[in-house]
Amino acid sequence: MSFLNAIWKNLTLINYEIDAQILENYLPTGTELDIWNDKCYVSLVGFMFKETKILGLKIPFHIDFEEVNLRFYVKRFENGEWKRGVVFIKEIVPKRAITFIANSLYREHYETRKMRHKIIENEDTKTFIYQWKVDRKWNTIKLETQKEFKEIMVDSEAEFITEHYFGYTKYNNNTTFEYEVKHPRWEQLEVENFMLKVDFQKNYGDDFAVLQNAKPISVFLANGSKIKVENKKTIHHEHQS
Repeated sequence: MSFLNAIWKNLTLINYEIDAQILENYLPTGTELDIWNDKCYVSLVGFMFKETKILGLKIPFHIDFEEVNLRFYVKRFENGEWKRGVVFIKEIVPKRAITFIANSLYREHYETRKMRHKIIENEDTKTFIYQWKVDRKWNTIKLETQKEFKEIMVDSEAEFITEHYFGYTKYNNNTTFEYEVKHPRWEQLEVENFMLKVDFQKNYGDDFAVLQNAKPISVFLANGSKIKVENKKTIHHEHQS
């Protein structure tokens, strides 16, 4: 049985180039940075969890909720092929039980915050808003998009961002947790305008303060789909002295 079944919906993906050295400390053992077109990426992602089931069970009041995360991209060579995955710097949700389960079982970096979201449908555009509260201030992601979903092209930047099917967590310097995320290919909405009000330093620490005044390389919205997160496996890696 899958650890988690859910629908991930309306994923706002705000993508930045970052100095690879900043990410070295966060890199799980056995993985390496996944670079695209000579760029090292980090993404701020907001989306909805819907119809969430943990080990096949719906937990009351924990079925539909927002998540915002900051993540980067890695790969791991195993059995003659590359597995492509993501590492989360932090994941923010409004539900304490989700935070507890993810941090206890998966050693993830979840944090519980007050959150809210809104979708505004206009004649020609749609607006997606995700907000979360830190130190009595609302952080905001707001995207105004076209209305027609389009295919994500093969070998495109959007494909690179969305087609990572593993999660990796650094447990310690010798141990990494790996879990598989299963979902079909997504489609995207083109973004017309966006507005960000995010305190990167307060949310993610000094290492990510550099994102405060950085201009995103790209911004788009993916439709999402049903997803499955499989049970984790542990990778041990003895460092050679």
